[in-house]
Amino acid sequence: MASSGETFEGASLEDLPKSWKFTASLPPDPAFPTPADSHKTPRDKITPRQVPNALFTWVRPSEQEDPELLAVSPAALKDIGIKAGEEKSEDFRQLVAGNKLYGWDEAKLEGGYPWAQCYGGFQFGQWAGQLGDGRAISLFEATNPTTNVRYELQLKGAGLTPYSRFADGKAVLRSSLREFVVSEALNALKIPTTRALSLTLLPHSKVIRETTEPGAIVLRFAQSWLRLGTFDILRARGNRSLIRKLATYIAEDVFGGWEKLPGRLESPDEPTKSPPPKRGISASDIEGPSDAAENRFHRLYREIVRRNAVTVAHWQAYGFMNGVLNTDNTSIYGLSMDYGPFAFMDNFDPSYTPNHDDHMLRYNYKNQPTIIWWNLVRLGEALGELIGIGPQVDDETFIDKGIKEEQEKELVERAENLITQAGEEYKAVFLNEYKRLMTARVGLRQFKEKDFEELFSEGLDTMEALELDFNHFFRRLGTVRLADITTPEGRKEKAAVFFHKEGPPEAVGEDAAKERIAKWLDKWRVRVLEDWGEASSNALSEERDADRRQAMKQVNPNFVPRGWILDEVIRRVEKEGEREVLDRITHMALHPFEDSWDGVTIDGVEYKGDREEEQRWVGDVPRFERALQCSCSS
Repeated sequence: MASSGETFEGASLEDLPKSWKFTASLPPDPAFPTPADSHKTPRDKITPRQVPNALFTWVRPSEQEDPELLAVSPAALKDIGIKAGEEKSEDFRQLVAGNKLYGWDEAKLEGGYPWAQCYGGFQFGQWAGQLGDGRAISLFEATNPTTNVRYELQLKGAGLTPYSRFADGKAVLRSSLREFVVSEALNALKIPTTRALSLTLLPHSKVIRETTEPGAIVLRFAQSWLRLGTFDILRARGNRSLIRKLATYIAEDVFGGWEKLPGRLESPDEPTKSPPPKRGISASDIEGPSDAAENRFHRLYREIVRRNAVTVAHWQAYGFMNGVLNTDNTSIYGLSMDYGPFAFMDNFDPSYTPNHDDHMLRYNYKNQPTIIWWNLVRLGEALGELIGIGPQVDDETFIDKGIKEEQEKELVERAENLITQAGEEYKAVFLNEYKRLMTARVGLRQFKEKDFEELFSEGLDTMEALELDFNHFFRRLGTVRLADITTPEGRKEKAAVFFHKEGPPEAVGEDAAKERIAKWLDKWRVRVLEDWGEASSNALSEERDADRRQAMKQVNPNFVPRGWILDEVIRRVEKEGEREVLDRITHMALHPFEDSWDGVTIDGVEYKGDREEEQRWVGDVPRFERALQCSCSS
């Protein structure tokens, strides 16, 4: 740690504080009860199988020959607590390829050791059984010495584990590059997400998917890699003691203690003495039953519910789609995770899904809030016994033997009521967060109920009808001066800024399209005047309007990594051998709100980019590359 008055500039890889609390707290694979048992086993003997009564298996990454470090996120280096320049070292290159282990004493066969998690999941609504980290291997937990935030560092594409099923434990460059860029892009947009530190090409690894592709590894990190599917597998196996142990670990270690969870909700019989629930929601916002027998495990459930409600609100507000929202891809911590066929919205279409295997459109844009709640109900069912038993949750007989037959009906009813109550809380948190984000995106400071219908809903309907680009709409709205739209003619003239180069759909017609946007702009102008203007004059000075435009620029990105851009970068890196293009897209993703990047000084450093490339990437999406879809294969 830096002394008082000094600025901490990061630790070396060797000095970075490391821990293995996950593996110290939870039961390992009984086939390898200690790291030494795994380490002494030939790597090719640790192969796919069912793993009962465990939450992880000790397993080391496969050795990689001549790994090439393609990209590193400077934001990730800083957030983990690694000093700048360390990414240029040989130790760093070998660490992020899985060739160097920290914490393990080879001579004594003891110390911290890598592991792969065991979990299950519902995939496309159907129980899929044991899944687990089939190609992801966690190395250690690192604690940033300045922020004291702890992250679990994990390699994706690091080799076979017991959870690989019929796969090969590898990842291809195509999907690895996509995950590296989008992880850091979402974080820059302040959307809760897992992160990515580095992208490594494995030049001697050829991976068979639809074709033969080069292999790669992403070193990614998160406060927790636990998923709703971790509870799903324990519930399916009837392992009630491990459900309790895991829930307790999450509350005490991942979330920092039971006292950090939401306060008890008020009930008619027992007013709360706990702190009010977090994120601006009070008991009065939540409809439905209230139960005085709410215990700490229900409060844990509510915390997980709330976190996921906040995250999906961000997805909807920024037009992001995960593409495969199975329960094993839904985070306990409320993080966006497991990036397969994800996408940012191009032309606004609420039925769009980026997953071309999702023929029923289960995971399309408009369904995401409902699907996340469906997943959370599965978690509620897994925790049902713990939350349904109410105040008897610490009764020794219940802990050892479970419920008695005569308790079943009351327990089920209470659990169902509490899950329903959490559902109302989910809706309240989601709507509050969505309103907050959309209010900022349209340039307002205070939300009014009429905004939801007159600005948000009508704006989205207009985008859909006129085939307008979702994120471009908000960014371009932030350039509109109120002085230019005081008249009907001015509003119609300004409407043209929202169209693609080819103009509005022929079926609508240019004049009708401009008229529709102009009507929306008039309602928006009135609200901006009301929100930003002087109450006495109902006017807005140019200085105040400039402040409003600047505020909008800070929440409406100029750059998002769209599907067509990522396809271009993948082609240039994989087929044409380019490398610098990765640095450029990473820089833009880390600083998405800039007007331009080439020649701009950020954090004291002048950046040299490619101005023509930047203009293409933030301009119109090519007509036949909008709403691209891709497969889950990676």
